[in-house]
Amino acid sequence: MADRRYPKKKTAPAKKPATKRRKAARKPAPNRNIFVRLFRWILRLIWKITWRVTAVACLALGLAVGYFYTTLPELEQLLDGRARGSVTLEDRNGVVFTRRGDLFGGAVTAKSVSPDLKNAIVATEDKRFYRHFGLSPRGIASAVRINLSEGRGPLSGHGGSTITQQTAKLLCLGVAFDPTVWKSEAEYVSDCRRGSISRKAKEAVYALAMEAKYSKDEILSIYMNRAYMGGGAYGAEAASQRYFGTPAADVNAAQAAMIAGLLTAPSSLAPTANLQRSQDRAATILRLMGEQGYLTPTQVAQWQSNPAVLSPAARRKAGGYFADWVMASGPEFFTRNTTEDVIIATTLDQRLQKAAEDALTQIFETKVRKGSKAQAAIVVMSADGAVRAMVGGRESRVSGVFNRAIQANRQTGSAFKPFVYAAALDLGYSPLDTIEDAPLTIDIPGSGPWSPKNYTNDFKGRVTLTEALMHSLNIPAVKVSESVGRGLVRQVASQFGIESDLAAGPALALGASESNLLEMTGAYAGILNGGSSVTPYGLVNLRLKGDTEPLMGTGGGIGERVIQENAAGQLIWMMEKVVSEGTGGRARLEGRQAAGKTGTTQAARDAWFIGFTADYVAGVWMGYDDNTPLTGVTGGGLPAEIWRETMVRVHEGVPVSPLPMVAPAGASQFNQPQPTAPQAQPRSQQRDVPRTTEGIIEFLVRDILGSVGEPSTRENRNVSGSDR
Repeated sequence: MADRRYPKKKTAPAKKPATKRRKAARKPAPNRNIFVRLFRWILRLIWKITWRVTAVACLALGLAVGYFYTTLPELEQLLDGRARGSVTLEDRNGVVFTRRGDLFGGAVTAKSVSPDLKNAIVATEDKRFYRHFGLSPRGIASAVRINLSEGRGPLSGHGGSTITQQTAKLLCLGVAFDPTVWKSEAEYVSDCRRGSISRKAKEAVYALAMEAKYSKDEILSIYMNRAYMGGGAYGAEAASQRYFGTPAADVNAAQAAMIAGLLTAPSSLAPTANLQRSQDRAATILRLMGEQGYLTPTQVAQWQSNPAVLSPAARRKAGGYFADWVMASGPEFFTRNTTEDVIIATTLDQRLQKAAEDALTQIFETKVRKGSKAQAAIVVMSADGAVRAMVGGRESRVSGVFNRAIQANRQTGSAFKPFVYAAALDLGYSPLDTIEDAPLTIDIPGSGPWSPKNYTNDFKGRVTLTEALMHSLNIPAVKVSESVGRGLVRQVASQFGIESDLAAGPALALGASESNLLEMTGAYAGILNGGSSVTPYGLVNLRLKGDTEPLMGTGGGIGERVIQENAAGQLIWMMEKVVSEGTGGRARLEGRQAAGKTGTTQAARDAWFIGFTADYVAGVWMGYDDNTPLTGVTGGGLPAEIWRETMVRVHEGVPVSPLPMVAPAGASQFNQPQPTAPQAQPRSQQRDVPRTTEGIIEFLVRDILGSVGEPSTRENRNVSGSDR
């Protein structure tokens, strides 16, 4: 009954578990289930491969970074990365006038340089430098986009490199220069700058290692010290000293922008190469500094309107020819191939150097036809052989080019005659002794007769030795040379410093031999100093930077005596007459005694004037490099005028001093030069000129109470007697 009264509730069927219900609800159609499972399997496979590959790559990257980290040296070892050293040349007053080699001014840090310089470099090279981890994905992507848009490969052109990557490149990824591996430093640098994908990858790893090893400021310090900045300057300190004569700590914003601009193209943008181009680049960098908040708009406008300019020393670039000569005269391992920083004290006087350059420029601008290819050279030295100025050609602000003062060996012409008379005076001849200027023929064995002529093609008759030198007469010079002996003349000239081979025949007296301007000027310095030989020199001493004791001293100066002091004094007296009364009249100095000698070679291929005052000796050569004859030029013309213009400038502010000349006995009765046509002499006093070698010797014995020289054995037939 109870069961009926209370009927049993219908029990609901047992519910399936929730998971089973969900699976049942999601159960797709059979075909759809297969594709979904396949897709999921692929995703799982990709994920497994990706995280494993990524893990391996990260491990490999970490190991590579760790390896490079262990190879990185301490900061101080990376600041000077030059493969060779520098040579600094100082003038006679200790003032630097030029530098050669790779100049490193000293280590600087990001904290020690001017803030403007630090900001300019960051603004120009890597504006996110202090925010990235050594690589800039945004910069790389931007560089790839630009390269592709310009039709280049993704890695060609813009590289998107950070300062850290550029520093890694400067370090050549830790590979040092090895001369056994690379033929030259240039090949080494080129290899370090390769842009292959593998190289870029290695560079990125090295940059990460640097970021782990060094702070940002330390990386920037390495970059600022190792970067090449044109003009032979490596590093910010060298550049600021080279271009502005100021430390890197003191450069202003305009100077800092110019230095930062050099990092892009140091050779072409160097202010010494093209100041305007360098200033234009600096203006762009100043704008970038303003856009990035390092400068206010007012400051940008201020510095753009007042661009940086070169220091006086950088503008001057003095003594290129002189510097080349000094560098060549020193030991190669301390000059051209030095690995040390070397300082060379020299004899150069920058005031005198400018005087010589200005004199040459003025004469060529005012006295030489426009477009002429004629060249000239000048040497100025003291009586002890210390070279004070050297101009090796019309291009004054150059280096490493042909130096006509030392490399051009040319016939000397009548500039050689003082050594003929020096030999005679040393034997006891007097400047007032006389000799016959008359037609002369010498029969040279193996060559035939030789008849020298005077420049004017006439004869003066009987003249004194002084008059013969004054008028540069050829026949008397030959007679004197034959009288004293060519061997003695060659000996005197050689001992005075003319090292080239001297002619063996009688044309020796007329300058048939070749020499260069430096040798000839040094030989004349020997006459001025009283008859002692002179070795011209420009190097005073050489020392390593930081040392006080020199490693070597000068290799020149006054040497042994060649002729007696009294003979030298008399020769100076004769040479003074050349300037005051003879062929060197255009070299005359107002209010100051000067002595010298003109020289013109066959067909006027070379023209010389060499002379001196009591204070300085100067030599001038003029001619064409290809031996083309000069037109209307003799040693007494343009060379004498160049000499005069040089010496007027050289002696500005120099007290007047008399020449150390010795007048011969009877000089008060010294007559003015003989008239052009010889005066007729009584027949009993006239002497016939012999036509044979034996006859000339006999004649000379009677004519000049001297000793007879060696017979002629060889003659240079290229020299005529038309020398002056």
